[in-house]
Amino acid sequence: MGLHEVAKYYYYPGWQEPGPVLEVTINKQAWESLPADLQAIVEVAARAINQDMLDEYTARNNRALTELVEEHGVQLRRLPDDVIVALHEAADEAVRDLAASDPMAAKVYESYKRFAEGVKNYHHVSEQAYINARDLKDARAASNEAATQ
Repeated sequence: MGLHEVAKYYYYPGWQEPGPVLEVTINKQAWESLPADLQAIVEVAARAINQDMLDEYTARNNRALTELVEEHGVQLRRLPDDVIVALHEAADEAVRDLAASDPMAAKVYESYKRFAEGVKNYHHVSEQAYINARDLKDARAASNEAATQ
């Protein structure tokens, strides 16, 4: 898109969303009219294409970020903690206001909050712990290599 031509900084993390997902919307009556085997086929196909899309998104964004930095000189900058906190607070306020104005929005919001907290707790001991452990191993290997030179 040429964004690197007008923006020399890439600010992260993307605080507003964890990543992309696809959605399938099916008329409830049409869904219920399908036999169980066809419902299962649609569910499996939807899950598979969502995972394929997420894998493709991750691979392409990895390449794109490398290109931005190495070929176009874009500088990575982490958003300051106070900015992330302010953005988070503003977003939370907007969502709380929406939840307060509509019972269905409140139900969805409460469900989301419970799920998000559980996922966050799990990721601290799974994916993030794995990345931290790999980074530690790589840092120690680099330190050992530098010490032997």
